[in-house]
Amino acid sequence: MGRLLLIVLVILALWLLWRAFGPGSNDRYGPLRQKQQPPAIKGPDDDEEFLWNIEKNRFKERRAREEAERKAREEEERRKKRQTRDDDPSDPT
Repeated sequence: MGRLLLIVLVILALWLLWRAFGPGSNDRYGPLRQKQQPPAIKGPDDDEEFLWNIEKNRFKERRAREEAERKAREEEERRKKRQTRDDDPSDPT
């Protein structure tokens, strides 16, 4: 009697495993085991591309501002040199 009960339990366990993981189980339980999707973008602060573009634009603006300041300093130095050269009476030219 014990062997018969053991065989029935093994068959029942195999049947349950077949139902749970066998062919066609994806159709029955597919919606329950969905792949994890990336989080939806809810606002501009969640969008990595948007944030990257902001950072690039800030860098470009800072670089342009530094370049303009550098050119202004160089122009000021040239003007001062020209001014001192024009004001220098010992220069015969």
